[in-house]
Amino acid sequence: MHPKQPYKPISCDFYDELEAYATQQKIVVVEFETPEGNMRQCEVRIVNLETRNKEEFVTLDNGLEIRLDYIHDVNGRLMPDHC
Repeated sequence: MHPKQPYKPISCDFYDELEAYATQQKIVVVEFETPEGNMRQCEVRIVNLETRNKEEFVTLDNGLEIRLDYIHDVNGRLMPDHC
């Protein structure tokens, strides 16, 4: 898990797109920042999106849980500006 940094809400359109991938059970390529600050990429299905303590998280089928503002891109589409 990342050191606690203030959460930056993501674009609602991007959240909707992630929900669509989860609903369609599509395999996607997710690139995200690791707790060490490195970029990592994996090919996965999104199995859940949820909000806890005013922060949004995605759970991937490989067991990883990522806070949404640590995602860099999905399927090559860069994360849009924050809300």
